[in-house]
Amino acid sequence: MTPGAERETHLDVAGRRIAVRAIPGQGPGVMWLGGFKSDMTGSKAQALAHWAAERGRAYVRFDYSGHGASGGKFEDGTISDWLADAKAVFERATTGPQILVGSSMGGWITLLLARALAAQGGAAAARLKALVLIAPAPDFTEDLMWARFPQEVKDEILATGRYARPSAYSEEPYVITRALIEDGRRHSILGAPFAVGCPVRILQGARDEDVPWQHAMRLVTCLAEDDVVFTLVKDGDHRLSREEDLARLVDVLDGLV
Repeated sequence: MTPGAERETHLDVAGRRIAVRAIPGQGPGVMWLGGFKSDMTGSKAQALAHWAAERGRAYVRFDYSGHGASGGKFEDGTISDWLADAKAVFERATTGPQILVGSSMGGWITLLLARALAAQGGAAAARLKALVLIAPAPDFTEDLMWARFPQEVKDEILATGRYARPSAYSEEPYVITRALIEDGRRHSILGAPFAVGCPVRILQGARDEDVPWQHAMRLVTCLAEDDVVFTLVKDGDHRLSREEDLARLVDVLDGLV
């Protein structure tokens, strides 16, 4: 099997057209959840597609609404919307046990999805094989955005409903909306312990300027009941997309499957 066996389909989620790519194969499957304003053609998602194809492993990746090949406008999206997208992909585009791999914001979405499945119990919870989180950014809208914004930016968001934030990863600014900030508060997870009921592997760069390693470590204390391994990459940045970083990610997956 080669990466060419991958097929793209679309799901309708509350009127939003969600692009999904899937490679058929044996389980447990792997589902990719990307980061804020990223898409499923990034280096980590592509590396996992090659890994899955080479090993005959089932693999699914998708774009949230307003991202990549999916429909909608980015600035119309919220954490609730993107969580609903992920839940729909998990339920309708994957089968059997799954390893969820979430990067940055995708780590937050992964945890929210896993926590919801664990709360359901039964067959839904049994489908969670493991979580792999890369520079996970739970609660980032509040802790890593709102709390860091100067007062004039907060005033602009409250008055106009939006703020065009310059980005180190794109020539175009990221539009941060009041709806995104306020909705994010509904999904806060770092305030109290919770369990996902499966192994959790975290890869974090010590030189990550977007999600400091101390922020990711807060997550470890919240997952006190779960099997958690936290790997700190001393010279790693936020993306963790270097050749050695991708090799480390693949090694983690090989160990889990």
